[in-house]
Amino acid sequence: MALAAVCLASCLASAVAEAQKLPSGFVYLRDIDPTILQDIRYAGSNNFVGRPLRGYDAAECVVKREVGVLLRQIQQELAPQGLSLKMLDCYRPARATADIVVWSRDGHETRAQKRYHPALDKVDLFRLGYIAERSGHSTGAALDLTLVDLKADNSATFDPARDYADCVANADIRAPEGSVDMGTGFDCSDVRSHTQATSITAAQRRWRQKLVEVMTRRGFVNYWKEWWHFSLPGAGGQAYDFPIPRRN
Repeated sequence: MALAAVCLASCLASAVAEAQKLPSGFVYLRDIDPTILQDIRYAGSNNFVGRPLRGYDAAECVVKREVGVLLRQIQQELAPQGLSLKMLDCYRPARATADIVVWSRDGHETRAQKRYHPALDKVDLFRLGYIAERSGHSTGAALDLTLVDLKADNSATFDPARDYADCVANADIRAPEGSVDMGTGFDCSDVRSHTQATSITAAQRRWRQKLVEVMTRRGFVNYWKEWWHFSLPGAGGQAYDFPIPRRN
C-alpha cells in the first residue's frame, strides 16, 4: 500500500512537471492532432537566416489551446479530400524575432539567404512589412502554414548544399516545400507572395483561395502580404519569450 502511494505521488509529480514545460494555455499541436504535418523551419537551416533561430530548442508547433482545437477541426475537414495542413511556424519566442533583427543589420548575406527576397535588400524587410519587430507569433495565436496533397509525391527533401533557384521561380527548381504549389516558396518576401497576387497561375491562385477559405471558416485572418500567415483575433494577448522545449 505504501509503495503504491509512493508510486502515485511520483507519477503525479511527473505529470505536473511535464505540464509545467509550457505556460498555461499553451499546448503542443501534436497533443491536439498528431495528423497535422509539421516542418518548423526556424528550428533548422531551411530558412532565410540559414540556421536555427534563438529559442527554437525543438522543432515543435506550440500554440494557444483554442488555436489548436480549431486547427484540428480544419484538418478533419481536409482529410476526406486527401489534404493536410502543414505547419511551418507557430509560437515564436521573442528572442527569435530579436535574432532576425540582428541578422537584418549585420551587413552580410549569402546567396542562399538572398533567395528569399531576390528583389529586395534585407535591411528593408521590416520597413516593407515582410517581417515585424514585434511578432504576433510570440502570442501563440499566429501561424505560418500551407496545404499538402497527400496523394502527391512529397518525398523531395531540402539539401543545404544545393544552389536552389529564387523563391519566386518554378516549384521544380526552387527549394522543395513538400506541399502544393502556392506560387512562391514560404517566407518569400516578394509581391508574388501577396495572397491576391495576379502574377501567378490560376491553379496556384486556387490553392491559395482554398487555404484562405478553410482558415477563414474557423475565424482566422490572413495577412495580405503573405499567403501562409494567419492569426486568430482575440486569442493573442501578451508576447512570450520562453524557448520551445522538446516534447516527451
